[in-house]
Amino acid sequence: MFQDARTRRWLPDGPLDLGLTLGPLGRGPGDPAFRVADDGSVWRTSRTPEGPGTLRVTMCHGEVDAAAWGPGGEWLLDRLPELLGSRDDPALLTPRHRLVHEMNRRNPGLRLARTGLVLESLIPSILEQRVTSDEAYRAWRLLLRRYGEPAPGPMPGLRIMPEPRTWALIPSWEWHRAGVDGKRSAAILRAARAARRVEETVLMTPAQAAERLQAIPGIGPWTAAETLQRTHGAPDAITVGDLHLPNVIGYALTGAQRTDDAAMLELLAPYAGQRHRAARLILLAGQRPPRRAPRFSPNDISLI
Repeated sequence: MFQDARTRRWLPDGPLDLGLTLGPLGRGPGDPAFRVADDGSVWRTSRTPEGPGTLRVTMCHGEVDAAAWGPGGEWLLDRLPELLGSRDDPALLTPRHRLVHEMNRRNPGLRLARTGLVLESLIPSILEQRVTSDEAYRAWRLLLRRYGEPAPGPMPGLRIMPEPRTWALIPSWEWHRAGVDGKRSAAILRAARAARRVEETVLMTPAQAAERLQAIPGIGPWTAAETLQRTHGAPDAITVGDLHLPNVIGYALTGAQRTDDAAMLELLAPYAGQRHRAARLILLAGQRPPRRAPRFSPNDISLI
């Protein structure tokens, strides 16, 4: 199975949970660019600066074993430690709430992944604006299956995200068939046309990167934060403009059933510098306010 693969073994400097660390990189069930196999291995595909690549990651006795295929395989293996949180420092979080303390204790292997690839996180984040997760995941699957290319390696069904030029050439009726409205497709086209400058943001601080991304019409604070959480492993990139997250944070920490962004940011103020990590831990507790009606997240477009 791994005859043509490049391989690497890496020993993390602390606890590592592959599911918690890499899970946010998947975009729902059936994501053609991400899969967790029956043996627990995590597979993901990327369009790297060196070309398409497929990465398989698994753990055994505390060590990470990785295999990679394709022109981008060596690039992916070189950056394996960063992907798995080697530049992340969970110790910088000081729990200020009992719930955060308990979830931090229960999940010592949570690391914030850093992909170093911006467009692959930015485009699906744009697709998730103003719609339910199921709608966004469906659009991502349809577009990758139609316009992506087969991924290198032995895992069938995996696809490589289209290159920027391909995104820019998708006709309007194909966006419509995937359920993507004009505002979101236009934002993706702008991001694809600015691909070089978009990818340059990985060399910037999260604050600088957010500023450049938000200079693209159709990309606001919600999408920028969702992107930087994955590309930079940004521990303070808290998502604002989401209809659900403030209510979940507020309910988990205070019991309030309705919380707005301002109140959420006030609750998370003691975690300045680590607000995204704190939010991840709170979400892991699974405490949700009662839902009274179906809702969706307005995200960025409504804020522009």
